[in-house]
Amino acid sequence: MTLVIISHTEHYKTDDGTLVGWGPTVSEINHLVAHFDTIIHVAMLHDGKAPPSALPYTSERITFVSIPALGGRGIGSKLKSIVYAPKVIRSVAKVLREATVFQLRTPTGIGVYLIPYLTFFNKAKGWYKYAGNWNQKHPPLGYRLQRWMLKHQSRSVTINGRWEGQPKHCLTFENPCLTEAEVALGATYSASREWPTVWNFCYVGRLESEKGVGRILDAFKALSADEKAKIGTLHLVGDGPERSQFEAISKEIGVTVVFHGFLPRTKVFTIYKQCHGFIMPTTASEGFPKVIAEAMNFGCIPLVSNISAIGHYIHAKNGFLISPVETDVVVDCITQFINLDEANYTSLLDASKDTVHLFTFEHYANRLMNDVI
Repeated sequence: MTLVIISHTEHYKTDDGTLVGWGPTVSEINHLVAHFDTIIHVAMLHDGKAPPSALPYTSERITFVSIPALGGRGIGSKLKSIVYAPKVIRSVAKVLREATVFQLRTPTGIGVYLIPYLTFFNKAKGWYKYAGNWNQKHPPLGYRLQRWMLKHQSRSVTINGRWEGQPKHCLTFENPCLTEAEVALGATYSASREWPTVWNFCYVGRLESEKGVGRILDAFKALSADEKAKIGTLHLVGDGPERSQFEAISKEIGVTVVFHGFLPRTKVFTIYKQCHGFIMPTTASEGFPKVIAEAMNFGCIPLVSNISAIGHYIHAKNGFLISPVETDVVVDCITQFINLDEANYTSLLDASKDTVHLFTFEHYANRLMNDVI
């Protein structure tokens, strides 16, 4: 059985010629290959240096087919995507001749024309993965169009969260990010955690205002002197065009902030182990960010926005929901967290265990094979 995956996932060549791609997607594919004879990934090959978070494929049964590196927010980028549409469609059509089943990962710029192409001109068995906020009230035009098209076609669509009026072919799915072995390791580590007297925090993701990095820094700055005395270090993992601005702001907030840039997965796990709270006051088009589940797995309690499907998994028993997503609410959540007594802190840790099991690769693959393919 051959699975063809079509996505906008960024790939790079390292100095020694090794192909690497965006870590979370590559990890998912590396685990899926156990259920298929072959996986062909049609995705984008970029110039430039690969970030440390990029990973190689681990099986010779995974083949990469490159398409032009397209996408972006500017008008020029969108026009380029349209100009290259015939070439992308030809590449996809050629590869689909080998497919037993396909997956198109959306929303993506190329999805605007690949969804109608697959709906009307291709009869291969397949499904769509919508990784964004399925219930977003005012999405960008491209996202809104893709969501509408996915609602009005017959193939299965895996989405984040469970929503009122959800079409029958739209199936609630968790995004996988952990192995059973990592969950076991996380459970052992969480059980060894002690009630802290100094509280460390982390954020993992793009360093940009939309993801809430500015709100994080503003919130820590707004803490009282006594509250700041309870804070150890705020770790920011990731990168982005606003990093230099955030670094300048961080020098004025009265809390130690460390900017790590992009890190390999194993080093990100080390950051989670060092921290007690994972903070993400995002307003971006999130589904359910995988980093929340990863952090919880190592006993890092989430303080996260109540948007999209996040509130379907995070609640008062296992974390803190930031709603509305405003700086004073972030401050309140941080204050409540660092003033937890030992019993309530331990209760939050214990409640995380059932949640993280939903985000294993094994759980995801079993559901795919039973409910979709």
